[in-house]
Amino acid sequence: MKKQGTLKALISVAVVALIFFLAWLAEKEQGASSMLVTVLKKGAVYALIAVSMNLLNGFTGLFSLGQAGFMLVGAYTYAVFTIPLAKRAAVYQYYAGGCVGIELNYIVALVLAGVAAAIFAALIGLPVLRLKSDYLAIATLGFAEIIRAIVQWDTLGPVTNGSNLLKTYPTFKTVMPGSTVLFPFIVAGICIGMILLLINSTYGRAFKAIRDDEIAAEAMGINLFHHKQMAFVISSFFAGVGGALLAMYQGSLQANAFKSSMTYEILLIVVIGGMGSISGSVLASFLFIACSEWWLRFLDNETFIGDFQIPLLGSGFRMVVFSVVIMIVVLFFRRGLMGDRELWNLRIPKKAKTREVTKA
Repeated sequence: MKKQGTLKALISVAVVALIFFLAWLAEKEQGASSMLVTVLKKGAVYALIAVSMNLLNGFTGLFSLGQAGFMLVGAYTYAVFTIPLAKRAAVYQYYAGGCVGIELNYIVALVLAGVAAAIFAALIGLPVLRLKSDYLAIATLGFAEIIRAIVQWDTLGPVTNGSNLLKTYPTFKTVMPGSTVLFPFIVAGICIGMILLLINSTYGRAFKAIRDDEIAAEAMGINLFHHKQMAFVISSFFAGVGGALLAMYQGSLQANAFKSSMTYEILLIVVIGGMGSISGSVLASFLFIACSEWWLRFLDNETFIGDFQIPLLGSGFRMVVFSVVIMIVVLFFRRGLMGDRELWNLRIPKKAKTREVTKA
């Protein structure tokens, strides 16, 4: 068993290294502005955010819709503390250069983004985690909208720049000039690996016990509120880091981008991949981004055959087809693409050996 576990670990490391190499090679061959590289970068960011949401919804059984709010906190924390001091006067031109006089290293700011989101989650979790099911979802969604409104509040303009853009902070292109795709892959890979270790620990087993049966879990001595809050805070920490990575991907930041529809997108990715499957969330993230941003884009272009215009093809038709594809996937894969399984645990079913019965 020990040798088998070591072999699986070595294979996993080799596969991750191969994925990193292929992503780097794709950027070298296609160019940093190609659609393939764009999908890889955004897919890596969304994979981290989807896995963080799956930790809460899929592994702990808490139906939360506040992910966009924690991403917003992380994104703004990163941007505010990494804008160069020399450029703050231009960015905060309506607020006399702002009031934050600190410039942090981008790695420190990424960690701080997660910590800020976790602190907000700890405060919000005190009242809302006593709720269950739909009530919890509504409460977390409400808090996410409150956070977005507060960030745009003019009184906080010297810190958040109000409803104006934040820009000139470090992006994927500036932090790693040789490759814009490796940095999000490395950060997302490390964070997802940490979540995977957590799920396979005693805390992870406690989360699953709460998801399966709260009464039985409490009877076993598991502190329900303590473990729920732990899952909520950890999930929000990684959502905050994901929000910071999304800000780096976009290159500029505005609170209006973090609407509730973003949470629904992440939830959809989790459902398509499979509730309770890390690899399912990662796989679904890349497929979701590729379909919505790349593969179906030709459907938005008006197409003519001679003088005849093909009907329906035009602006907006891509999302109609994309919605139909999602409906088909959900109908035929009720538990998602992976269910609650992982890629490394899939086994090819062996053919049953039949015994020849000879008559005496």
